[in-house]
Amino acid sequence: MSATVVREPLAGVPTLGATIEAIEVAATDTYTFWSRLDEPTPRATGFRAGQIDMLGVFGVGEVPISRSSDPGATELLAHTVRVCGRVTRVLGGLRPGDRVTVRGPVGRPWPLDEAAGGDLLIAAGGLGLAPLRSAVYDVLRHREEYRRVVLLVGGRDPTQILFRHELERWRAEPRGDLEVHLTVDIPDDAWPYREGVVSTLFDVAGIDPATTTVFMCGPEIMMRLGLADLSARGIADERLWLTMERNMHCAVKLCGHCQMGPFFVCADGPIFRWDQMRQLMEVHEL
Repeated sequence: MSATVVREPLAGVPTLGATIEAIEVAATDTYTFWSRLDEPTPRATGFRAGQIDMLGVFGVGEVPISRSSDPGATELLAHTVRVCGRVTRVLGGLRPGDRVTVRGPVGRPWPLDEAAGGDLLIAAGGLGLAPLRSAVYDVLRHREEYRRVVLLVGGRDPTQILFRHELERWRAEPRGDLEVHLTVDIPDDAWPYREGVVSTLFDVAGIDPATTTVFMCGPEIMMRLGLADLSARGIADERLWLTMERNMHCAVKLCGHCQMGPFFVCADGPIFRWDQMRQLMEVHEL
């Protein structure tokens, strides 16, 4: 067994050891862990935007976390984690130099090739920007392949906006490669942007339904209502995409924890077309 593998592969996906190099505060109770694999493998470093890793702590367990780093720069891997459960509470107590495990990447990525040549609307609510940030990096790396690129970001309040400094830097870029609009449900006196849920930004985004592809991530109610709104505005359902990071446990289509109707989120997703999820998301408590 290779020195990089800390556990025998599960369905062909090895668990690799990694060391935390840096930790950044992304928002309240939310941290981005930058880690270095002990011995990077082509599979582990060859991720595509939107794919998921099982990020683990020795003796505690694993949680599914999308990579929030640039797919074109894989020396360090970034995982953005909100401290809210058993494993994430332990992750929240780690420091640079501590050890984690990485199993992945797995799953279907964002369909960037299908969005090329037209406008791209990226909409994130709450933690939803973390699974989308890798797509933003990829788009900026290949900016000439797209027309307008619009990023809409919302949060409950200003302390819950992920990567705010980076968003404001993108927003201020004079070349205008990325049109950034920000909103919160509950602003404070210092908030200089808009107030309301993410869908209130659709009107200011200048959407051209005939040319626009949409990538969306956020609370399920936000995605369900937001994508229905965009569909009603004339964007074809096959160009509306969302990510469904649900209860993944094995990440290799064995345990059934992430099954949603006929789909296994870990294998068939986490990225889905809206026409695949529309009816399933209307089923109560599915």
